[in-house]
Amino acid sequence: MTRDSVQGTLPKASVAESLAVLNDVFVPNVAKGVLIRRPKVVGMAERLGLDRRAVHRLQQLNEKYGSGPLMLQVPGEKTMALVLDPAHVNRILEQSPEPFATAEQAKRSALEHFEPDMALVSHGSERAERRRFNEAVLQSECPVHGLGERFVKVAKEEADELLHTTRQRGDSLDWDTFFETWSRVVRRVVLGDTARDDHALTETLGKLRAAGNWGFMHPGRHHLRDALHERLCIYLKRAEPGSLAAEVARVPTNDITQPEHQVPQWLFAFDPAGMATFRTLALLAAHPEHARRAREEAANLEQHPTPELPYLRACVLESLRLWPTTPMVLRQSTETTLWENGAMPSDTSLLILAPYFHRDDRHLASANRFDPDLWLQPEGTGTWPLIPFSGGTGICPGRRLVLLVTSTVLARLLSHREFRLDPPSRLLSSKPMPPLLNNYDLKFTLGGY
Repeated sequence: MTRDSVQGTLPKASVAESLAVLNDVFVPNVAKGVLIRRPKVVGMAERLGLDRRAVHRLQQLNEKYGSGPLMLQVPGEKTMALVLDPAHVNRILEQSPEPFATAEQAKRSALEHFEPDMALVSHGSERAERRRFNEAVLQSECPVHGLGERFVKVAKEEADELLHTTRQRGDSLDWDTFFETWSRVVRRVVLGDTARDDHALTETLGKLRAAGNWGFMHPGRHHLRDALHERLCIYLKRAEPGSLAAEVARVPTNDITQPEHQVPQWLFAFDPAGMATFRTLALLAAHPEHARRAREEAANLEQHPTPELPYLRACVLESLRLWPTTPMVLRQSTETTLWENGAMPSDTSLLILAPYFHRDDRHLASANRFDPDLWLQPEGTGTWPLIPFSGGTGICPGRRLVLLVTSTVLARLLSHREFRLDPPSRLLSSKPMPPLLNNYDLKFTLGGY
């Protein structure tokens, strides 16, 4: 787009509308916890329907101001814009990191608490090197990671252990029990079997993420951060075969790479993957016809060392569409950018609210239904931005690995037991899917086949 083709100025929300966006979008998402969830706040947000209110707020602004981007009037010197048009989302994601940097100001202030040199909050040559390293270790472009067979074995072993635990506890399953198992899977995949029961590592990272929830308002826990990195360096030096730590030892690095700053992101990102897995169990429990298809596919787990499990992966993706674990995707402009309606100044923070696009019932027929087939269509959803793992050049480099592990755990669980929501009314296929599903209070009773 040339400067001569741009006329007018970008639309600007009023002060009252800007405050309403802060109240309906930013405050609830920040209160829920951007790096580690606060279960009580998540429960309150579910009961009050706050996520639905956020989507409706942006729909109203879209109806009034058109495609935008819509400039907000926010306190302080910060310049911020809402992204309301699907074409603009695609442009921003494809044109990252220049002129739309992933190292957005608020994101940096949060992640600096435990991974200040992580690729996601780096820029320029530093980001390029760290992104290269992440993609190489995680093998982001490979359909199945080279260690996929090993990771499938880990997921199956821990799922079997979980099933044994549920039998001992009266055939019931809650979030805490599931997450304990999930954390073991994650530590074994990332660091190796010797980290299986290193609960202290997970607790330390959790404390640093809790500090990161406060961003620049928290002074930081530097001694704790140093202790985390020292602990991770021990595992990286050990480079246990069959783990990502071994891949770290294999991939070339330099003084810029900072592997110990990249690994916390892998551990951290697997946490919301566990949330998505548990919510997928709930969706399948509430939709028996989809559960039947999932169980039929799960039989492939016994026949192939690294089964593709496309339907179960689609179910996980659909869980992430309905309830994004990263609802606010942030970018920051590094220069003045030109749009149909005018110019946007450099150093503007751009907010893409994923639920606004994922749940836009004005354009998506299945916006509020569980529809895994949405992800199995040859051409997907075309240019409409469904972004469970972000998108464009900044897409999550571990997305394929995450889907391998989540689908394998689900397949193993579903092939051995039937999962029923307790109570069954917790989620009903006859009603639209709720704007938020609190994974922390989900419970299941297990039956046989």
